[in-house]
Formats: sequence, C-alpha cells, structure tokens
Amino acid sequence: MTILAVALAVGLLVLLISVVKLHPFVAFLIAALAAAMLLGLPLDRVAGSLTRGIADMLGSLTAILCLGAMFGRIVADSGAAQRIADTLIHAVGRGPITLALALAGFIVGIPLFYNVGFVLMVPLILSVARRSGMPTVYLAVPMLSGLSIAHGFLPPHPSPTALVGMFGADIGLTLIYGLAVGIPTLLIAGPLFARSLRGMTAHPRPSADTPEVVVKLPNATASFAIALLPVVLLAGATVLMTLPALPPVATGWVAFGGNPVVTMLISVLAAMLILGVARGTSLTRLSTGSGEAVKDIAGILLIVAGAGALKQVFVDGGADVALAGWLSGLSLPPLVLGWGLAMVIRVALGSATVAGLTAAGIVQPLIAAHGVDPNLMVLAIGSGSLMFSHVNDSGFWMFKEYFGLSLAETFRSWSAMETLVGVFGLLFTLLLSLVV
Repeated sequence: MTILAVALAVGLLVLLISVVKLHPFVAFLIAALAAAMLLGLPLDRVAGSLTRGIADMLGSLTAILCLGAMFGRIVADSGAAQRIADTLIHAVGRGPITLALALAGFIVGIPLFYNVGFVLMVPLILSVARRSGMPTVYLAVPMLSGLSIAHGFLPPHPSPTALVGMFGADIGLTLIYGLAVGIPTLLIAGPLFARSLRGMTAHPRPSADTPEVVVKLPNATASFAIALLPVVLLAGATVLMTLPALPPVATGWVAFGGNPVVTMLISVLAAMLILGVARGTSLTRLSTGSGEAVKDIAGILLIVAGAGALKQVFVDGGADVALAGWLSGLSLPPLVLGWGLAMVIRVALGSATVAGLTAAGIVQPLIAAHGVDPNLMVLAIGSGSLMFSHVNDSGFWMFKEYFGLSLAETFRSWSAMETLVGVFGLLFTLLLSLVV
C-alpha cells in the first residue's frame, strides 16, 4: 500500500504539471497533501511536515542559488562570457572549432543558468557560422551540450546543488566528480556527435541573428579567472582537506573558504570588483542587476521548496523505509535506478530540475541502505534528468525556433544530443564508481 501511495502521489504530480498546467510548486504541495492522506499521516502533523520539508530543503541552498544568480548576471553583463568564447574560438581558428565551442559552452555554463547561457551564446554561434561558412547546427550542438552538462552535473546549478543537500553529499567532491564525468561526456555528445550533423541546414530566425555589438570586453585572464573561481575554491578546498599534514589553523581556514556560501560570496565580490567596479561600472548598477537576477530564480526556489515538502511527507509517512525495502529487492544497481526514475519523470514532464528532485526524493533511502556514494548518485540522477528532451521541454522549442529547424531535425539534433549526454553521463558515472 505504501508503494502504491508513493506511485499515486508522483503520478498526480505528473498529471498536475503536464496536463492541468499548474505551477510545479503548487503541484508539489498538492501531491504532498495527497501523499500524506494516502500514507495515513495524522492531520495534525501534515502542516508541520510540509513546513519542515520546505525549510530543510531551502536552508543554506537559498543563499547559494541567489549568490550564484548574481554571479552569473555579472559575468554575463560584463561581457566575460563572450570574451571566454571568443578567446577559445580564436585560439583554434578553423581547426578543432567544435572542440573550442564545446569547451566555451562548458566554462560559460558554470556561472550562467542554462536559459541565460543559451540566449547569450546563440548570436555568437550564428556569428561564427557566418564568418567560417560552417553549418550552424554543426557548431551549435557542441556549445549547447557544454551548457547542458554544466546545468545537469555541476554545482552551483540549482538541481545538482539541491541534490547535494538532499543526499548529504560533499559539494566540492561532487564538483570534482562532475568534471571527471562531464568532460568525456561533452566530447562525445558535442564535437563527436556534431560530425553527423554537417548536412543539416538551419534557417535562423532574423531576431536571433543579432548584429554584434562592439563593446569593450574584459581581458581574457580576468574573464577566465572569475568564471572558474567557484570551481577553483570548491575543488581546491576539497583537495586540500585530504592532505594529512595540513595544520589545524590552515584546516579551519580551508574549511571556511570551501563552504559553498562563503565560496559564492567571495566569487560575487570578486566579480563585482574585477568585472564591474574596476571597469567603471557603478555599484548601483551592479546591485540593480543582482536584484533582477534574484527575481529570475524565484521560480526555481519554489520548485526546490515544493520538492522538499513532498520528500518530507514521504519520510514522515514511513515511505522511506518501505521504499528502501522495495527498491532493495530490485535487481538494478542503485545508480541505474536513480537514473531511470529521473529519466521517466523527465520524459513525462520535460523539466530537468523537477525530474531530478522528484527522483531524488524516491531513491534517497538507498543512500544509507546500500552505502551508495551520494556524490555519484547526484551525477546519476542529473544524467537521467537530461534524457530525451522533446516537445514538453522549453529547451527543445528554443533550439528549434532559434535555428529554424523542423520537428524531425530538432529530434535528430537536439533530442539526440541530450540523450547522449544522459546515457554517457550514466556510463562514466558507473565507471567512476569502480575506482572511488
């Protein structure tokens, strides 16, 4: 009965979002209430479960995501993202240009939220296609696969950051593992796959092919240094903490600097000073942009909060124990199971964030029961949440409309690329699990 209650609650969530078209936050709360009723949770405990779930999920995550949004906005507005892409493209000339585009998308994707990075990079892709005479889709897929992988695998992006909190993973270690899994996945789903798309002709809409605006961009050193600063701080702190001879005083400072909130605060302040104030941008303008960036992620925070409410109802209703027992009886490895659940929800709903958070709430009991590495589970679920983007995903339509493709061409290019990211992301996660 418990398993059926969970299945019905998740089914209701899918129905409310995909058919009724409710906002995911509202859908999560309704699904959580339905789960509470089905699991027999006493009425006087339901409100407390919802509140506790929302509070526990958001916690320090709110600060990380808000600071991440501010950081990304400064990187985008300053032109640092464009400088990074330009530098990598010019470095290779007409050589391995798809490799340069993939790397540019990956690096730019670290500080920028996916939709922001997508809109920012499209004019650059079209400009490169126009100047080089190379097919547009052939150039677009590598860069956008880099954005997608950063979005699904790497903190401080919303879904992986939230999963780190749900599983009690280490954000720095997850980032290191994410790089180890993401880079080979990028090479396959980006430059390698793009070779099969050379014959596809794009018809970009006029508004997408915007003229290049000549502005004074920050220098390449500053652009790369700031964009990669969160990665260096988080990964560096994780590596330093493993050193046996680290003095106690140094250990305290490293732990402090490696705290995700402190890391993102340092990154934001560095971006404001180096990409903003040092280049003549007023603090007032920087603050205004940061405020607008926070508004843009309000919807994401609500989705995360709703997922926390549903997860807590599962726990308080005893579904976690029942799920652990039932899932343990399945023959699938836990990482594959998490990937599969995220994939099914992704195909049904279209949202990678909702798919990842919902799947995480279901498989969370497996982390302790099977001793699964929580950092690897973040990557497995992240991979599943990117699988087979199709007509219910906004990214599918953005790609189709920006590049003027038919539905069949969009499936052949965009959907296939996202599926390769999901499949090889899981494959490399499983291979990594053999050595860590």
